[in-house]
This record gives sequence, C-alpha cells and structure tokens, in this order.
Amino acid sequence: MATEAGRRDPSRPAPLAGVRVLDLTNVLAGPFACHQLAHLGAEVIKIEAVGRGDLARNLGADPDLSARGMGISFLAQNAGKRSLTLNLKDARGKEILRRLVADADVLVENFRPGVMERLGLGPDALRAGNPRLIYCAISGFGQDGPLADRPAYDQIVQGLSGVMSITGDADSAPLRVGYPLADTVGGLTAAMTICAALNAPERGSVIDVSMLDSVLATMGWVVSNHLIGGVAPQPNGNENPTSAPSGTFQCADAPINISANKDDQWVALARHLGRDDLLADPAYATREDRKANRLRLRAELETVLTTGRAEDWARALNAIGVPAGAVMSVPDILAHPQVTGRDFIARFEEVPGVGREIDVVRMGAMLDGQRPSVDAPPPELGQDTETILGDLGFDAAEIADLRREGVV
Repeated sequence: MATEAGRRDPSRPAPLAGVRVLDLTNVLAGPFACHQLAHLGAEVIKIEAVGRGDLARNLGADPDLSARGMGISFLAQNAGKRSLTLNLKDARGKEILRRLVADADVLVENFRPGVMERLGLGPDALRAGNPRLIYCAISGFGQDGPLADRPAYDQIVQGLSGVMSITGDADSAPLRVGYPLADTVGGLTAAMTICAALNAPERGSVIDVSMLDSVLATMGWVVSNHLIGGVAPQPNGNENPTSAPSGTFQCADAPINISANKDDQWVALARHLGRDDLLADPAYATREDRKANRLRLRAELETVLTTGRAEDWARALNAIGVPAGAVMSVPDILAHPQVTGRDFIARFEEVPGVGREIDVVRMGAMLDGQRPSVDAPPPELGQDTETILGDLGFDAAEIADLRREGVV
C-alpha cells in the first residue's frame, strides 16, 4: 500500500473509473501512456510475454533488481497495473485476449506495424467483436510511410526529428536530450488521444501514434520559424534565441538561468546588479541589439553574478520581477519543498519481488487540489494471471493446463 497524503475523496470516482485498458506494451512509450491512465483511475491489465515479460523488467541502474525481473525501468512506469502472462502465438492465448477485449474499453500496443495483423489480432479483427474498442498503436514512425517498418528507439527518433541538431551549442551539437524524450512525448500523446476518444459521443476508434510526429508537434516554435520565417534552426546551447539576456549565467557556486525577456525586466536586472552603465550602452538599447551582442552582455553580467551564490541571486531577482532559477541536479530538485510538499512522490512498502520500499513519481498534474495516484505497487510478472483467468470463467484445472503448456 502506498503511504500517501492528500488522497482523493473516495466517495468521488476518479475520472477514468470503470475504464478497462489492456496494456500490451513494452519498455517506455506504451507503459508510460498506460501508467497515466492508471493514475486517472483506469483498470490497467498488463499483458506480458510468458517467461519474459516487459523488457523493462531487465533494465535500470540496479543490476540485482534487473536480474529479478523487477528492474527500475519497469518499476518507474507500471505501478497500479495487474500482470497477466499470455502467449499470443498460441491459438488459446489469442482466444483469451479476444475474451478480454470483449469487455475492454482500450487496447494499447507498441509492436512494429503489422505484427498484430499477422497474429490475427489487428484492430479490424478485435473491433469486430467489440466495435466500441479504442485501439491505440504506438510506433516510432506511424503505421504507414517509408520508415514505418524500421525499429524505433528513443535516440533514433531524437536524431531523425531534428531534436539533436538543435540541442547543445555550435561545438557540442548534435546532442541527445538527457532523458528519453521521444518515448515520453509519444506516451503522453497516446494518453491524451485515448482520453479524448473515451469522451467521444460514440466510442470506438483506431489511434495511430507516431513518436516522430509527436516530437515534431512539440517543436512548434522551432518548426514554425523554419516553415513560416524561413529561418534554419540552429543549436543555441543555453542561450534563448528569442531574447537577451536570457540563458544560463555563471555564479560563484553554480549556474543560474535568467530570463529577462521584457525590456522592464532587463532594466530591473541591470539596476539590481549595479550595472546602470549597460542601460546607456547603444549595444544593448533594444532587444535586437541585446540579441546581437548577447555574448558580450553575458560576460558583463557575470562580472557581478560570480560574486554571489546562484540561489541567493535567484531569490533576489524573482523578488524584483526578473524570472531566475538555479540550475539544480535531479536529486536536489526531488528533495526541494516545492516537490516534496505537493505529493509528487509515492512510496510503496515491501514491494513483492523487490523486498524493500520504493519511491516512484506520480503524474505531473493536480486534480481538484489532489495528485491522481494508484494504490498498488508494480506487479511481479504474471502475478494476476489466475485471478484474471478466473474472472473469464476458467477453472483451476484449466488454468493449470494452460500454464503447463506455456499458454500463460
């Protein structure tokens, strides 16, 4: 059981209460999408390969947990789900899936395009038995197009999307974003579209989520500067190309981000730093002037900023209306009261297969003042198989036969 503060009123149903999701996905984009749905109240049944399960069970920074099939990469995205193992290459396994689909609202898969069709379990086949089914396929490049059949990994999509070409600076680009951006954005896109489809006046649809498309859709300013303005996107490092002074500056102990994007913020910054002289310098008279001379301007400001601590400067600058924030490490921000005080991290005690407590993050939104959450920790491989099959009408002997013959 998670130890939680600020739990939702149990008398008020969660937004997706009563929605059943079949999660046939692996690793990140699909599991992350279904994890968001679980937080919002959906019942999520994770259908995993017999004997192997989700590849993420063997991934993560703790080799011992990975060897036990409870890798950190799996623990991060699968709390609140139930696990059923199923061999979808066996006719009996396919029939079990069809029986599950009959009462399901959503099915999510992230196989390569065509895999489910070759198994006889594509959207047309499954929706023939349940026209209200929302079938969501997540892939690297979508279900059609010249790249559709290629295997897709986050770094591949980051490179193809142009993200790497604009990350870093002139010396370091192309550079990979430091977390699986394409997988995560693809998962969020899938979860958002599924929620929209659940709200349709008449349920039943096929959703085709492309990680490549999803990433490009989030690059609005970069893409539009090219499409509309004819400006070729460039890597700008820690500088904000739309304004100056706006970027990362060195302080005595650590870097700080300052976004003096408006003229009045620029004036307040210069005066607070005791550099009124810069306000009279024609090189910095307008936004365009400051952009053109941003490197000189940064050096001038750092002559003062390097005399104090980043957090002290951030506090003082925000107080006068200049947006600023210290550049923090992941452990530091997770321990910050802004995060710890908003019920963002869930703790599960004595997790089966792990043997100790774990902390995992919840979804990034509050709902009516409370953080949507799940009650159950990530499941061991197949831990709910007997219960789910029993609910479908299989008796103990039948389940034992299915297990002995590798169907479940």
